[in-house]
Amino acid sequence: MTFLRMTTVAAGLLLGATGAWAADWTGYTYSSVSTTAAVKGMTRITERVAEATKDDLKISLHLGKTLQIASSDITQATGDGIVDFAADYFFSGSVPIARVLNLPLLIESNEEWSKAYTAMEPVLKEAFAKQGVVYLGGYRYPAQIFFTTFEMKSLKDLKGHKIRVTSPEQGHFVEAFGGSPITLSGSEVPTSLERGVIEGVLTASAGGAKKWHEFLPYNYRFPVNYGNSVIIANRDSFDDLPEADRKALSDIVAEEGPAITEEFNEDEIVQMTKQRDAGMTITEVDQSELPEARQKMAAYWQEWATDKGPDYVEALATVRQALGK
Repeated sequence: MTFLRMTTVAAGLLLGATGAWAADWTGYTYSSVSTTAAVKGMTRITERVAEATKDDLKISLHLGKTLQIASSDITQATGDGIVDFAADYFFSGSVPIARVLNLPLLIESNEEWSKAYTAMEPVLKEAFAKQGVVYLGGYRYPAQIFFTTFEMKSLKDLKGHKIRVTSPEQGHFVEAFGGSPITLSGSEVPTSLERGVIEGVLTASAGGAKKWHEFLPYNYRFPVNYGNSVIIANRDSFDDLPEADRKALSDIVAEEGPAITEEFNEDEIVQMTKQRDAGMTITEVDQSELPEARQKMAAYWQEWATDKGPDYVEALATVRQALGK
């Protein structure tokens, strides 16, 4: 237990001895853009929790890069008690089994995501618990699609081009169609595009790509996979709360996670329209490419799980059974 947490707990116990309880939590999110659905949703959670608990639980939310925590270390920082509450998009290094939900073309619609997520939720809770955190819920971004500096109307157009990816699984997809995957942080993308280090990115229209038409004039809307964020709390901090406050926090996250997802889905259409109006060339997915891509990726899913161990094989099988694939 860190000194900061010991001080917070001691203060809570002292207040408890006088008949009142109060906890002041530090919250953190990877996103540095306050206008995204993700940050607005996390802000709503903090406000609703304060109201529901009559200020017994207050969460001060810090945006990405305002604390000295790398995006890839958020889950670890939460488990270590550096922060009490967080949204983490870059959790795959800490909890790699969660990447089952991000395998290319395994999940291809909102309905399939709902089935897969429900099937995986017990696995996620157990895996995050091993990191010293409570898995409270999460939200999903729209499908990850191609934005490029070169004209792209087919997966064949990937050949020989360098694409920024956010996971090894996305990287495998790019390689399968002749491209070169490169992993970069979000802040490195603009300068890397200017220097020609990368020639495209896999992401969604929603969630911060509002000006990408200025340096990524082409968008091929092939849905490679979904990216998702988890909402977590430090285990000790959570356990120290009164039962009523734990329930309030859990219930509110359970409501706001899907609400954030829906806002992202709505914003996807809005941003795509704005990008088209601003001059971006948008090409809808060529449906004839999907069967071959699915066949290639289905073999990869099993290889991926088998390579990582029996827990991964079991998790993949659970999801595939839920999806009927």
